[in-house]
Amino acid sequence: MAATAPWQPKEEGFTEICRLLEQQISHSSSSADKSQIWQQLQHYSQFPDFNNYLAFILARAEGKSVEVRQAAGLLLKNNLRTAYKSMDLVNQQYIKSELLPCLGAADRHIRSTVGTIISVIVQLGGIQGWPELLQALVSCLDSNDLNHMEGAMDALSKICEDIPQVLDSDVAGLPERPINIFLPRFYKFFQSPHSSLRKLSLGSVNQFIMLMPNALFVSMDQYLQGLFVLANDPTSEVRKLVCGAFVQLIEVRPSFLQQHLRNVIEYILLVNKDADDDVALEACEFWSAYCEQLPPENLREFLPRLIPVLLSNMVYADDDESLLEAEEDESVPDRDQDIKPRFHSSRLHGSDGVEDDDDDIVNVWNLRKCSAAALDIISNVFGDEILPTLMPLVQAKLSATGDEAWKEREAAVLALGAIAEGCIHGLLPHLPEIVAFLIPLLDDKFPLIRSISCWTLSRFSKFIVQDAGHQKGYQQFDKILMGLLRRILDTNKRVQEAACSAFATLEEEAAEDLSPWLEVILQHLMCAFGKYQRRNLRLVYDAIGTLADAVGEKLNQPAYLDILMPPLVAKWQQLSNADKGLFPLLECFTSISQALGTGFSPFAEPVYQRCINIIQTQQLAKVDPVSAGVQYDKEFTVCSLDLLSGLAEGLGSGIESLVSKSNLTDLLLQCCTDEASDVRQSGFALLGDLARVCPVHLGPRLSEFLDIAARQLSTPKLQETVSVANNACWAIGELAVKVRQEISPVVMTVISCLVPILQHAEGFNKSLTENSAITLGRLAWVCPELVSPHMEHFMQPWCSALSMIRDDIEKEDAFRGLCAMVRANPSGALSSIVFLFKAVASWHEIRSEELNNEVCQVVRGYKQMLINGAWDQCMSALEPHAREKLSKYLG
Repeated sequence: MAATAPWQPKEEGFTEICRLLEQQISHSSSSADKSQIWQQLQHYSQFPDFNNYLAFILARAEGKSVEVRQAAGLLLKNNLRTAYKSMDLVNQQYIKSELLPCLGAADRHIRSTVGTIISVIVQLGGIQGWPELLQALVSCLDSNDLNHMEGAMDALSKICEDIPQVLDSDVAGLPERPINIFLPRFYKFFQSPHSSLRKLSLGSVNQFIMLMPNALFVSMDQYLQGLFVLANDPTSEVRKLVCGAFVQLIEVRPSFLQQHLRNVIEYILLVNKDADDDVALEACEFWSAYCEQLPPENLREFLPRLIPVLLSNMVYADDDESLLEAEEDESVPDRDQDIKPRFHSSRLHGSDGVEDDDDDIVNVWNLRKCSAAALDIISNVFGDEILPTLMPLVQAKLSATGDEAWKEREAAVLALGAIAEGCIHGLLPHLPEIVAFLIPLLDDKFPLIRSISCWTLSRFSKFIVQDAGHQKGYQQFDKILMGLLRRILDTNKRVQEAACSAFATLEEEAAEDLSPWLEVILQHLMCAFGKYQRRNLRLVYDAIGTLADAVGEKLNQPAYLDILMPPLVAKWQQLSNADKGLFPLLECFTSISQALGTGFSPFAEPVYQRCINIIQTQQLAKVDPVSAGVQYDKEFTVCSLDLLSGLAEGLGSGIESLVSKSNLTDLLLQCCTDEASDVRQSGFALLGDLARVCPVHLGPRLSEFLDIAARQLSTPKLQETVSVANNACWAIGELAVKVRQEISPVVMTVISCLVPILQHAEGFNKSLTENSAITLGRLAWVCPELVSPHMEHFMQPWCSALSMIRDDIEKEDAFRGLCAMVRANPSGALSSIVFLFKAVASWHEIRSEELNNEVCQVVRGYKQMLINGAWDQCMSALEPHAREKLSKYLG
């Protein structure tokens, strides 16, 4: 049988595809034209040999422009990502055979595109599936022809970046791993006269530092010698890679650098001042990595030279984009790209919360930001001992006069903020003078000095609030508060942003201490609400929400509500159910409703009904966006569920009349079974909140809710949905104490899920372990006859978890369960009695007299049971403070 003839393109197909590609890259094509061209190309993609045409155009269309050939290559790369594995072998083979000769193509752009496609094919088919590739790469590297060497290195650098592990794997038919073949050649190129080869080879080796294959491990000395040779390379990109290598080595294998450490530190100090900011930035990353990985002693002697370099690099560069942004007046409209996507965090019960990074004063990571971060870390490691070096430099910059020196002054204020945490002991005696110096800077003529002064003051918030208890401190607090409120009404967008963020930090620290200023705060915030544009408006919402969280029911005064609510209600009515501007407003209302409690009642019904409507619309949009009139976006559902939770928390049983007139229970059941974990997370949070205040309305669907909640605890991928499990667990416990015996059908199912969580507590977050312990106790309280026969299987981990929980109502419920089980099955706890006593001793004070008496009976009962020296043996196993606490329950 004759061999199949090699594939050949048809002239008309070749011409048509080239024409489309030319139109696609043409600047004169409109976006509508480009969309049509794209659809036509997608249509051609259905033909089995379309990708062969693209490979042919890339490799052989010499008469076409490089841009067209490159466009064919990029389209080929994207097509292969989805279609390669399902392509006929003959077409795969054709494409590969066209690519390899192009490794040495005369045009650099063609070589680069070919390298990208080769990397994609290796990702999809592995080295095993392309035996000719390794030989071709080795031949090119050894050819002494620059184009061939560069083409092969380009392809290898992309493989090393995307899938380095494939080169450190065994390949059938090869006596050694590919990395052993290539690494010596990479090292050789370190000394190439061609900067492109030095850069590509060093970049390739650096990709293996994290993996640390044996080939690199055993040749580490050669690698380090190569780094030292390249350290002063004339090409800045090579110097940047040298710095990157040292940073990675410090992070992964600091022991390799141990004997060279002084030389490396000297070098990094030098390039931290490199004329190329990218090199200096890479060098600057070294200091943070060093402080996190190595003992600080070796760095101490370099601090007098390092600190001036960091401070110098904290001065704004002339081309910093923040300088342009800082000139934007509030009248300049926000551009869509200025408005970062925002993500709502679903409610989590029992969590301590994660603090926002209030240090994000510049969104783009640059040398200035990195230097400030390094100074922050160094101040936390070395504390006050850096002050004698730093403060004279800061004072010199602060006293620099004249408009041309404003950047120096700004950098000094940034430095004070950077060390606010690490050097606080040394700064504290001087804090009144520092604050007195910063307050006038809030009114500086330069907007970036006004904004950095806001941030730096916020870094001292905790201590400013602590000092407000005496007269001078109170006056200082008043000046800072009023200064930040003035800046919230600044005409400069950047200053508005910094002032709102700083004020939110101050609010969190001051909490109820803000009460005397509530009226003036609300007046300023609502004034900002009226004039801010979209981007900064979200910060005002945040500041209002944080204020509500901070002062709580103190906000519930007619005079305050008259200032706060009308503008918010007007905005609420103005926004449609599909407007993403609703998200921060929903979050803001959540905080307000919780703070006002029943004071929110006049606003509750329209807010409640709107949330129900939004959830209904989104449920419909999921299956039929045309009928719903909106595109599905789960964030609307999550925010609405969380606001309903806020209403339930704030209104208490007052929400009952609203729930009774709506289909919330049915909607909530759908949300608790949603495929999106954050929708389920917020759904179970609301389920728990409703269980507390109006469980009667959950009754008809109770068994379904309990079944779904229990399922969240037994998923094989619990780690991935731990926050959902946390809220589901909490909701089961809340339902248990309200519906009592009605929960009995699922009790043992839930217990069988909770016990493994408690037994492997170290693998889960603290919140899930605590909620599991509390829910188990609540189930034992309402159904002791079901739970107590099994108690010896879980007493030890359960009591360990209980002893870690702080005193509160939920812990009381759990101990009621413990006492009920011990009454039903006293011998069930004997094998874990020491852990039970430790749990009892963990109480600071049991406030419920009834529970306190029950616990006393348990402890006394066991003292009577434990005879023949067993009691004394138990006592000797306890810490002295635990024995002392336990004795209180014996008196």
